[in-house]
Amino acid sequence: MTTPVCTSASRAATPYHAYSSFSSYVRARGPVLLRTARSLTANPSDAEDLLQTALTKTYVAWDRIEDHRALDGYVRRALLNTRTSQWRKRKVDEFCCDELPEPEAVPGPDPADQQVLHDAMWRAVMKLPDRQRAMVVLRYYEDLSEAQTAEVLGVSVGTVKSAVSRALGKLREDPELEPIR
Repeated sequence: MTTPVCTSASRAATPYHAYSSFSSYVRARGPVLLRTARSLTANPSDAEDLLQTALTKTYVAWDRIEDHRALDGYVRRALLNTRTSQWRKRKVDEFCCDELPEPEAVPGPDPADQQVLHDAMWRAVMKLPDRQRAMVVLRYYEDLSEAQTAEVLGVSVGTVKSAVSRALGKLREDPELEPIR
């Protein structure tokens, strides 16, 4: 006498009446379930495979499903779970190409030139009268609005506008900033 290779499979064998009720369910509801599967995938063949996998899972659990009126919901959930698993496991394809898709790096400004510019700008700002310098620093270095600058300095917004305008005019005329223009 030979013993079965997989004892758990022989114990879990579904009786014939379960098979006949399952096959009648698939015949009756198959087209509706296939439409659901097609809504989850772009390819009709993939939808058929998806439905077949979901129905296989349903068949394995057929005896455990107590309310057979809820079978459509069970199969739909199996479809969604299977599709989600497939999506998570999908492989990212890599393709060889002659040219790299990344754009060539554009060299940035030279840090030494940036520092020279920064130092020249700061020296020019330091030449401004105290009040104009304070307004320029608050407006452009601290990035405050005109109203915020006026509030911090206790002056009107119009005063800030006119003082900053005069300060920018002086900075435009500064000979040390000539190479920047």
